[in-house]
Amino acid sequence: MEIRFAAYAPTPVLEGHLRLGGVNDRGEEIRVNSRYILRGGRPVIPVMGEYHFSRDSRANWRRELAKIKAGGVNIIATYTFWLYHEEEEGRLRLDGDLDVRAFLTECAAQGLDVVLRIGPWAHGECRNGGFPDWLQNSGLPLRTNDARYMAKARAWFEAVYEQVKGLLYKDGGPVIGLQIENELTDGADHILALKELAREIGFDVPLYTATGWNNQYGARLPVDEVLPVFSAYADHPWDDTTEELPLSYLYSFVTIRNDSAVWAGTDELYDTDGWRLPYERYPFAICEMGCGLQPTHKRRPIVSPMDAYAMSLVKLGCGNNLIGYYMYHGGTNKIGKHSTFQESKATGYPNDLPILDYDFGTCLSQFGEARAQYGLLNLLHLFAQDFGAVLAPMGHAPAVPFIPCTDSEHLRCGLRTDGESSFVFVNHHQRHCRLNDVHSAVLHAPGVDFPPVDVCGDICFFFPAHIELGGVHLRWATAQPICRQGDTFFFASVEGIPARYAFAAPDGRETILSSACTIEKVLTYGGIRIVTLPLAQARYLRRLDGALYLGDGCDVYALDGAIHCIQPGSFAYWKYEDGAFKRYEVHRPFTPPTLTLTPAEEPFAPLYPEELCYGGPRARRWYRAQADGDAGFVEIVGEYDVAQLYNADGTRLLADHFDTGRPWRLPAALFGGEPCWLVQSERRQDFYLEPAAVDRQCPE
Repeated sequence: MEIRFAAYAPTPVLEGHLRLGGVNDRGEEIRVNSRYILRGGRPVIPVMGEYHFSRDSRANWRRELAKIKAGGVNIIATYTFWLYHEEEEGRLRLDGDLDVRAFLTECAAQGLDVVLRIGPWAHGECRNGGFPDWLQNSGLPLRTNDARYMAKARAWFEAVYEQVKGLLYKDGGPVIGLQIENELTDGADHILALKELAREIGFDVPLYTATGWNNQYGARLPVDEVLPVFSAYADHPWDDTTEELPLSYLYSFVTIRNDSAVWAGTDELYDTDGWRLPYERYPFAICEMGCGLQPTHKRRPIVSPMDAYAMSLVKLGCGNNLIGYYMYHGGTNKIGKHSTFQESKATGYPNDLPILDYDFGTCLSQFGEARAQYGLLNLLHLFAQDFGAVLAPMGHAPAVPFIPCTDSEHLRCGLRTDGESSFVFVNHHQRHCRLNDVHSAVLHAPGVDFPPVDVCGDICFFFPAHIELGGVHLRWATAQPICRQGDTFFFASVEGIPARYAFAAPDGRETILSSACTIEKVLTYGGIRIVTLPLAQARYLRRLDGALYLGDGCDVYALDGAIHCIQPGSFAYWKYEDGAFKRYEVHRPFTPPTLTLTPAEEPFAPLYPEELCYGGPRARRWYRAQADGDAGFVEIVGEYDVAQLYNADGTRLLADHFDTGRPWRLPAALFGGEPCWLVQSERRQDFYLEPAAVDRQCPE
């Protein structure tokens, strides 16, 4: 099979047209052109992860931010939910878990930038989209330029600004951007008014973003005033259907940024009044790539590690220059004085959501556990850090012919290139169907014909062509670049494809070297070193405090000058120093906890019975639940619809969960060393459940 690409047709990069950008107190500048973001004059591909401080405990922020940073994220995106902070009008809460300033200060201490999503309307599966009930029920024309509503918005913005004053980028602080509003399809004038209001109050930041979806022509945004950012979700938990959705186009190299336009067939359509979001004026930026999904009562999809990894890799190959995830770290909803804070049909949302559980099935769970996509995605993040200056200016050239998501036979590929240097992206994964193995595929990049490769199984990868490695010209490689540490370059091997490197000498001769995939074997050429790791091992590679570490089958992170591990118990890791990996071991006594469930009669009326009867009345069964330990996790298995865990005297809901067909994992410490109460409602066949395994070809 021959894989060829359309001839690369460079397009001009527009400069200076966007009313974005800024300089900090050290003279470093952030700028934005029509293709990428620059920092200090250098093209960058930032990695942004969503983590809601108000959906976690303040005591956890420091540790969880360290884990997020270890995963290769360098920007934290977070909402300020108005409802959380001002449930009762005039009574602002900015303390404890709601202390915006303390959270931003912690981000700054860990060297993490922040995009603050200040609303006023936020969504985020929060009741009323984050509007307090008193505002939602005020009768005011909300989300408009009505003077009465704008006065309320001003008061809210001023309250948030008092917390961030002195922590903006221009002051040397972490806040580099604001997201104005959210998912407003037709509100260019309103978004501009909110931006001007924010600036008037004092929010002077380099980046002002606004979501660009929910309209097939692109959301109506004030042109050149904000950076349109987009989403990519492999399933739609907000949908009302209980059927499996059609195959997701996200696993083919479709370069359309706007989901709504994809479903309409094209993003080149103009509205009847001539509107079309001018994508060519902005870099391709994603703020909400779903590396997990939040179960709802009607739909309970699960994003597999390869679902998440392949989607992000494909988007990178399509030209994405801002890698943003929603959510990157799960959370737990608060409960207010007068209501719960989750969205539900009772609050006008299409679906019912859990009261507390906002885990999102993502990289880091609501309780801080790492899932497999955490390490896989970090391979792309390390690459973006070290090769972003090379990749960001590159355009996209499509494969010819284009292979759609319904094609099981042919290889899906995309090319990013500047006409000389290139990266060839290959995806051989499709959510919910099996792709046929491809043998002897020949990839053709500008000036390079790769040797034939077999692409078998559930994999995706990218190969470089004509790139410089420390002054050495790498003509091509059949391994995936990860990162650089000094004069050593790290690559990941692709299963079933021998790792080979072709170097071009100044006299035109080519030297091809094969590399063993092990940390003990280092390939040397022309003054550089290459370490090739199997993908299964490379997923544990981390850059921590400027050094490279490799967990021994575990996820390590740095905090307080020491190396820690997300998994409990003893662990080992390697540190790359003096041109070699050196092994270290850390001993931590740990006894896995156990959970005892004893059937019981109903001990009390549940505090939130409505959650146990979404979709109609259901039978309930109760258990006395006790975990014997304060470290590690216990699992609750079995079939049910909704589960709730209450404390010993039934006065507080500790956790809840919609059954997804997978074990419900809870920290033993949540039980507090006391017997608790577990109630489960009867399961019916009235929701979509993710299949445990899929082994079928794509439908025609």
